[in-house]
Parts: sequence; structure tokens; C-alpha cells
Amino acid sequence: MPNVKNNQDTRIDHDGLFKELLQTFFEEFILLFFPQVYEDIDFSHITFLDKEIVLDTQERQKREVDLIVETRLKQQECLFIVHVELQSSYESNFNERMFIYFNRLYEKYRKHILPIAVFSYAEKRKEPSTFQIAFPFLNVLKFQYLTIELRKLNWREYIQKDNPVAAALLSKMGYTKEERVQVKLEFVRMLVRLELDPARTELLFGFFETYLGSAE
Repeated sequence: MPNVKNNQDTRIDHDGLFKELLQTFFEEFILLFFPQVYEDIDFSHITFLDKEIVLDTQERQKREVDLIVETRLKQQECLFIVHVELQSSYESNFNERMFIYFNRLYEKYRKHILPIAVFSYAEKRKEPSTFQIAFPFLNVLKFQYLTIELRKLNWREYIQKDNPVAAALLSKMGYTKEERVQVKLEFVRMLVRLELDPARTELLFGFFETYLGSAE
């Protein structure tokens, strides 16, 4: 008998859902997970750049970089790029791909780049946050990026935050089957406190319901 859960999961447009959420609430996303970064960014200057296609010659396929944002530092007033990569399934060489994307983006924009990886799949793995090239006699490269592993986050720690990204992502955090009803109740309470307009409320509700409904 086919695995209905897996078949349903493959029909979810993970990248599309996450991109819409982060494009609508980019400032809130940075504030929620990277408050120190938030303090240095001038959010009056935010530009979402066109999608970037990277040719993977080894795997003979084209890959699309998920989210590219041009913004500015408050103090230095210099432009830089925030690259957010959304990973919905395990990939053994993901850290290498992040480095390849970094190279491609730097080659094109010649600006500082802040790379962020968001892992949203259910398995709890130890995801690397670096890619290194080294010899016994020389450390050639150590590339680092910020990471968020949603399944490892305790949803209870986020329910008092008046942040729309926290509300939506409760559905991807680490809760049990027995806690699902309580998770939904807390999500609704967060929506009421946020008092968003109907369009953004519908966006959050659709995101949350998609993932709460598809959870194990």
C-alpha cells in the first residue's frame, strides 16, 4: 500500500510557502531568530532580488537559489546580500551547495553576503554550519553560515512572542501528536494578539494549517 502521508507531502510547495512567508515578514523573521543581526540592519532598505539559477555540473541539473534580499547596514550604510536557503529534505552535501551558492552570488553582486539555512524536515539530524577545505599543512577555507533547525525548537518557547513568523512556524517545531490541539490553540491566540489585516492573517493561517495537517 502506498504511503499516503509521503505522497501528500510531495505535493506541498515547500519553497513557495516559505518564500511567501519570509517575503511578507522578512524583518520579523530576522528579529525572531537573529536579534543581533536585526540590530544592525536598516529595514527601510529592503529589495527582493530576482531568482538566481545555478548550474550544478556534477549532478547535471539547474538549481534555483531560494531567497535573495538586498539590504543595508545602519552604521556603515553599505549594501549587502542576505541569502536564505530553505531545505525541506535531508541532503548529505548541503553545506557544499551553500558554498557554491555563496560563490555564485558573490561573483554576480560583489557584495558582502550573509547566508542562512532553514531546515524544516521532521528528522532531527546534526546539520553542519560550515564547509571546509583543508590540508594537513594548510587550512585553505572555512565557510560558515547561520542555521535554523525548526524541528529542534521547543514550540512553547515561542508562543508568547508577538511575531507572525513564530506563529506560522509553530507548525514545524518539535511537538508531539498529543500536543497538536494545544499548538493550534496557541497559534489562534497569537493571531488574535497580532491583529493583522485579513490578507496576512490568511497567509499565516494557510501556512500553519498546511503543516499541522501534514505532521506525523
